[in-house]
Amino acid sequence: MIAHVSGTVTGREGDILVVDVGGVGYELTATLTALSRSEPGTTVTVPTYLHVREDAMQLFGFADEAERRIFRLLLNVNGVGPKLALAIVSTHDPERIESAVLLGDFALLSSVSGVGRKTAERICLDLKDKIAGAGAASVGGTTPVAPADPHREARDALVALGYTVIDAEAALQDADGSTEDRVKAGLAALAGGRG
Repeated sequence: MIAHVSGTVTGREGDILVVDVGGVGYELTATLTALSRSEPGTTVTVPTYLHVREDAMQLFGFADEAERRIFRLLLNVNGVGPKLALAIVSTHDPERIESAVLLGDFALLSSVSGVGRKTAERICLDLKDKIAGAGAASVGGTTPVAPADPHREARDALVALGYTVIDAEAALQDADGSTEDRVKAGLAALAGGRG
């Protein structure tokens, strides 16, 4: 297993990052956050995961250990391969993914291209205990109770009214306050966008 690579960024194109380590260029398929932090010419340390198949080896790069940990958890879900896991980690930060799993927020997960409702449900079902268990270990053995999330509740309300998850998320980007306040702000933003 290659846990990380440290060296100079010599190339960055699409989702590919090339890091020179002692004269050897390692090609990483990286998350958007890792790419955004890796300007050519800079020295970086990138946490990695080596995915081995019969016909290929592919090295994946992450912005931090939290991204890599979520990626590895996602790989344990039936039907989630490395490309889909990378897409999920690139779309949402690790804390948001963990929250979505604990709250059963299928809509957030299925907003990722390639993740359908069934896959989102499977991710939540398969990872809930693992993520809750990791949280329990860090808070003295008690399973954390997920607090009410006004943003998620407002987004779900807009989706129930017929808006897409992407449109609802965009409309709620600057919304604040209670669920009701956020729904009103989201509806106002959506009405303004139609004009």
